[in-house]
Amino acid sequence: MSDPLLPRIHSPEDLRRLPREQLAQVADEIRTEIVQRVSRTGGHLASSLGAVELLVAIHAVFDTPRDRLVLDVGHQGYPHKMLTGRRDGFDRIGKSDGIAKFLRRSESPYDHFGAGHAGTSISAALGIARAMQHQGRDGCAIALIGDGGMTAGMAFEALNHAGHLQQRNLVVVLNDNEMSISPNVGALSSYLSRKLSAPMVRRMKGWAKEFLTSLPGDMLHWAHKAEESLKVFFSPGMLFEALSFRYVGPLQGNRLDVLLETFANVRQMILSGEGPILVHAVTAKGYGYEPAQQDPYRYHGVGAFEVESGRFRPSRPGPPRYQDVFADTLIQLAHEDPRIVGITAAMADGTGLDRFRDAFPDRFYDVGIAEQHAVTFAAGLASEGMKPVPAIYSTFLQRAYDQVVHDVCLQNLDVTFALDRAGVVGADGATHQGLYDLAYLRALPNMVVMAPKDENELRHMLVTAISHPGPAALRFPRGAGLGVPLDPELKALPLGCAELLRDGDDAAILALGSMVHPALEAAAELAADGISVAVLNARFVKPLDAPRIVALAKRCRALVTVEEHAGMGGFG
Repeated sequence: MSDPLLPRIHSPEDLRRLPREQLAQVADEIRTEIVQRVSRTGGHLASSLGAVELLVAIHAVFDTPRDRLVLDVGHQGYPHKMLTGRRDGFDRIGKSDGIAKFLRRSESPYDHFGAGHAGTSISAALGIARAMQHQGRDGCAIALIGDGGMTAGMAFEALNHAGHLQQRNLVVVLNDNEMSISPNVGALSSYLSRKLSAPMVRRMKGWAKEFLTSLPGDMLHWAHKAEESLKVFFSPGMLFEALSFRYVGPLQGNRLDVLLETFANVRQMILSGEGPILVHAVTAKGYGYEPAQQDPYRYHGVGAFEVESGRFRPSRPGPPRYQDVFADTLIQLAHEDPRIVGITAAMADGTGLDRFRDAFPDRFYDVGIAEQHAVTFAAGLASEGMKPVPAIYSTFLQRAYDQVVHDVCLQNLDVTFALDRAGVVGADGATHQGLYDLAYLRALPNMVVMAPKDENELRHMLVTAISHPGPAALRFPRGAGLGVPLDPELKALPLGCAELLRDGDDAAILALGSMVHPALEAAAELAADGISVAVLNARFVKPLDAPRIVALAKRCRALVTVEEHAGMGGFG
């Protein structure tokens, strides 16, 4: 058995010193180590496993960090982190003293652009490439984007702009891990793409063009027609060609030899000023670890598991999760009201709407990573009397703010926003915290904003939001509820009415959502010290229960607000 190579690699420079025949061993070692490490810590598994060969090949061929690599989202970033000096940090990944789960500029000079939300890489890489051009610097910018990211509208906006600019130092690598390519573009097209990107073939095409131009008649026109027909037959790349990209692919994206040869050709094309180029690589999500390859969605983001069997370690029994209570309540209401429609932006499992999909497949829509479209699609449904409920993580609704303002609120349309993962969400890092929704929603005309103190109140608030004739946002936290009993009967809460849970005269705590029960615990501790503290469950951020708050202010010496939100612009 050969000696391990991965411990000797602390940067891509070390990788590039290895003979090409040893790079496959490096890829195998990275894949094994990712499985071992993530089995203990949890993390994003399947996407990173599918991208191992891509990232080994990119770092082996291109001159990173002089050539700027930008990763979309970061789900596929673990091999990149292992190749750029962060292998020892994986035991503390997602911890305050460890490495981030996503890309972070402050963490490494190889993380040129932070990422956590989808669809941003091509725009960022185009900006980087343009800056390099303005500054007279050599090198190129490479965007590695998953096909999920390609459902984001801004990815196509960036492709369109890059093609318009004819950005010659830009490479876009599409990691297509959904195996959506038809059979006639498999191994044969992969072989042709490698060979047709070779320098000799490109020179021959140039000579042929010169020769055909010298002939009488329109021979060059018919030659172009023949080439286009061949591309249509062998390749799905006509869209990218229409956007003025040179299209290379589809490639077998888990074949390291294929990638090394193709990227070497692509790099030469960039050095010759032949960009922008799009490389289409078809990969298997979860590649190399059988349980993840068989069920890539289940192994996308995982907790701890047993490597040999792939079984997840059993979680302790506990209260139902907020998203499950939300979904079950929505299903209950949808049985009674055929106008209710569920909408998600590629997060059916995370929001619990997979349950709604199973119950009402004809009233469920997954629009992909397209939050802007999701919101305006909901507005269109509402304009015709439907009751759409887009369930979107708090951090992702930020991506559709103009649509919330312009298409929903200004028209006072009946759309219920279910904002999952509101507040602090922990290890996913700064890009995924739900700490800004109150600030960006409470300013909007016609919008009602509410937050439940527990999973039982969540049920009643969902009824309140759906029955309200206008836009409403219901924010709730990640994870398990408190285990409180669930009322069998659902009722709408009076709009803008808070709930006094504990009376007191010395001070009053105005608590919102997940902070209500900690506020009650704090009040009980203070009572033991002889301090009388009232606790108000605010329920609504907009409209506020001003009369009750004013009454508490008049008789208490201090008012304290508690919320899971940024200090500026929130409930307090």
